[in-house]
Amino acid sequence: MPKRVLEGVVVSDKGDKTVVVKVERTFLHPVLKKTVRRSKKYHAHDEGNNYKAGETARIVECAPKSKLKTWEVLPKDVQASAQ
Repeated sequence: MPKRVLEGVVVSDKGDKTVVVKVERTFLHPVLKKTVRRSKKYHAHDEGNNYKAGETARIVECAPKSKLKTWEVLPKDVQASAQ
């Protein structure tokens, strides 16, 4: 099964080797037929503490690393080559 990859903005980098990434999604409301924006925060593992608040990051699913962390941040060089 392929791993999910999400893109969002780092909102917190205060934890050691952990960042909080806010991912926003849009969808069409089933009754109102209006575009709705929803966001969710994910705790992601950042091994090198490379990301700072405000930066855009891609996260990928992984095996659980702690109670909250089931995502890893892709390294910056991998993100640059993917674009």
